[in-house]
Amino acid sequence: MADPVVYQKHSIKMDMEPGKYYWCACGKSSNQPFCDGSHRGGEFSPVMVEITEAKRVSWCACKMTDKKPFCDGAHKDL
Repeated sequence: MADPVVYQKHSIKMDMEPGKYYWCACGKSSNQPFCDGSHRGGEFSPVMVEITEAKRVSWCACKMTDKKPFCDGAHKDL
């Protein structure tokens, strides 16, 4: 499997409302951290996450996390 594009080397912190979100796993989306369909024809698929309560989220932007779609600090090793 190919490596995703590293969008940036720090997380994207956002206040989120309840709902379903599709996190960009390929790193090519122009709507980071969310999918815009740029993965089409490639090996990657977006990751659906359902947020059940309003909260602050730290989305992974380096795409190397083991806790997809959330940041686990993997960007510190890039």
